[in-house]
Amino acid sequence: MCDEPHVDLERRNFLAKATTALGGLGIAAIGLPFLKSWLPSARTIAQGGSVEVNISQLPVGGLMTVAWRGQPIWIIRRSSQEISALKQVESLLRDPQSHESEQPAYAKNEYRSLKPDILVLVGICTHLGCVPTFKPEMGSLFPDWQGGFYCPCHGSKYDLAGRVFKGVPAPSNLVVPPYQFIDPNILVIGA
Repeated sequence: MCDEPHVDLERRNFLAKATTALGGLGIAAIGLPFLKSWLPSARTIAQGGSVEVNISQLPVGGLMTVAWRGQPIWIIRRSSQEISALKQVESLLRDPQSHESEQPAYAKNEYRSLKPDILVLVGICTHLGCVPTFKPEMGSLFPDWQGGFYCPCHGSKYDLAGRVFKGVPAPSNLVVPPYQFIDPNILVIGA
C-alpha cells in the first residue's frame, strides 16, 4: 500500500492566506493610482476654493488685487468723499440700481458692497474681458469724473461702485463675487 505523504494543513492554510493578502496588496497598488486619477488636481481645487484676505493694511483710497478662480479680484477701501460721490454720477450710469448686474443679493445696494467703505469686484471688463485700470483721481477722464475704472481696450468706464456709464461698449456693471467678512479685517472671497 502506498502511503500518501502527510499533508500539513496549517502550512497550506498559511500559504493560501499569504498569497491572498499579497494578491490584494497588488490589486490595491495597481488600483489606487487609477482611482486617484479621477480626483481633481490641486490646481483645480485651488481655483474653485475660497481665498482669505487680510485687508488691515489697505489704506483709504487704496486698491488690493488678489486672484480667485483665475480672475483678478479688486478690493478697494473707499474714502467718505468717494462714497458720497457715488450719488452724483447716477444720472450718467446705465444701471445705477444694479438690476441687470451680477452680484450677490447683499450687494444690491447703492454701494454694491457689504460695507460702504470696502468694495470687492471681479477686475474684468464686462465687454470683452480686458482688465480696466483704476482711476481714482476726480476729473481725470472728464469734468464730472468722480473716480472709478477705465478700460483702455474699448473705452468703457465704471464708477467707484463698479457701475458702468452710459454710451460705452460694456453692457453691464462689473461683477461682485461672493464674499464675507469673518472679522473686521479678514475677507473671504468665494464663501
